[in-house]
Amino acid sequence: MNQTARLQTFSDGIFAIAATLLILDVQLPENGDSLVHQLLHLWPSYGAYAISFVTIGIMWINHHAIFEQINRINRTFLVINIFFLLVIAFIPFPTRVLAEHLHGDARTAAFFYGLTNVMMAATYGALWFYAAHDNRLIAPYADPRMVSGISRAFRPGIPIYAVATLSALLSAWLAVALFAAIALFYVLESSLFGRSF
Repeated sequence: MNQTARLQTFSDGIFAIAATLLILDVQLPENGDSLVHQLLHLWPSYGAYAISFVTIGIMWINHHAIFEQINRINRTFLVINIFFLLVIAFIPFPTRVLAEHLHGDARTAAFFYGLTNVMMAATYGALWFYAAHDNRLIAPYADPRMVSGISRAFRPGIPIYAVATLSALLSAWLAVALFAAIALFYVLESSLFGRSF
């Protein structure tokens, strides 16, 4: 087993648990309405679930891409990865808050959801840039173009999530649309260009 295998296995487990917990929060309301009405009433939960699942999925894909470029780890990298996974595991909670409050205090819910995404981008960026700084943990066989490409792709993460989060102060619906657009953009970016976030 190589040096990074245990960390990757542990990380994959956290990603899987976080993605699974998202659907557990999608539950039928107990209000006596018809089943059709109850299912239709859940549309905010479906939307929040989809956005968060895609976001977690892209994070998992890009986490895998990071480990294709590194071949060793150290204690600092492990600690940063733990904080990144802490945020990943937390995502189901703001997702539920967003789904449950889109018809209530939607701006606060969207802002809270956005703060989680900003933290995710910040810890993810810290993870990558710590590994890539002066090729600290980069494998000798890594393609320098891929390494620099990942760095370029990671840089706008915090600013774009911050803009989407701040937009919640104006409109929760605008913020949700931006969160969905960001998730879709990174899906297309990863699939069309074959490189990571």
